[in-house]
Amino acid sequence: MELRHLGRTGLRVSRLGLGTLTWGRDTDEHDAAEQLKTFWEAGGTLVDTADVYADGAAEYLLGQFLEGLVPRRDLVIATKAGSVPDPDRRFDTSRGHLLEALDASLERLGTDHVDLWQLHAFDPATPLEETLQALDIAVSSGRARYVGVSNFSGWQLAKAATWQLASPGAQTRLASTQMEYSLLQRGIEREVLPAVLDLGLGLLPSSPLGRGVLTGKYRHATPADSRGASEQLAAFVAPYLDEEAGRIVDAVTTAADGLATTPLQVALAWVRDRPGVTAPIVGARNAQQLRAALSAEALSLPHEICQALDDVSAPVHRYPDQDWSTL
Repeated sequence: MELRHLGRTGLRVSRLGLGTLTWGRDTDEHDAAEQLKTFWEAGGTLVDTADVYADGAAEYLLGQFLEGLVPRRDLVIATKAGSVPDPDRRFDTSRGHLLEALDASLERLGTDHVDLWQLHAFDPATPLEETLQALDIAVSSGRARYVGVSNFSGWQLAKAATWQLASPGAQTRLASTQMEYSLLQRGIEREVLPAVLDLGLGLLPSSPLGRGVLTGKYRHATPADSRGASEQLAAFVAPYLDEEAGRIVDAVTTAADGLATTPLQVALAWVRDRPGVTAPIVGARNAQQLRAALSAEALSLPHEICQALDDVSAPVHRYPDQDWSTL
């Protein structure tokens, strides 16, 4: 698998990443192990997880597979901290919580460092400088090699990156941001993506297949074994089952038919090769699904197909996102 630099850093990662959101919950130990081995054998290196995935079980499973199944040195392990299962406070990026969460993640993973440590979300209740100080401590102590953020809006991302650049002394610069991005969700193109390109960050798109909808499996009905039929994830899929999404899925299917490939491959190749993107994070229910996603590695979309998909899925961007003089 082709490798790409993560933003303007020296860290290189596979241009497709493996997501572990369902590990330890919907994906059992056997299926998780088969996924990881399949991914590694295909040349994949970037494995993304978080301390709250299955209440830590995803990290624990990944830790069980290191060395015995896949060499630790062959993987770029990315995890997150900052989300908390507390109905009164969804996020906590205080210095104390973050560093305790990192230590707990390392224990579950069975390693002395993570390659990429990410803030799971912006916490308005904690001063940003306190949060960023925790990132500095993590890197200076050797517990994290690089740091990034996730689910930051454009202004939040720019503020964090600018604070690091402007503060006196050696500051740990952000390497990446992880955001939902697909043909069905192009909202980051308003402000986040321009900030990513200007700041030289690597973009890690989550849900690059539109929460599974872009595979085309929901065109006529909801499969009984799909996320859309799952009690836990049905509400997650539902927003992308409307008429507008249906038109985009039809266009992806038409493109796939013309290229003698699958809608999954077309949708994944589109987002993988967008400006600023380093590696889409792909989650799969089993190894067979993962192999189907990894097969997109060989596909490069013709310019005409990309343009057609751009047009059919184009979000409405008006003032102030466009040059005001053209409005």
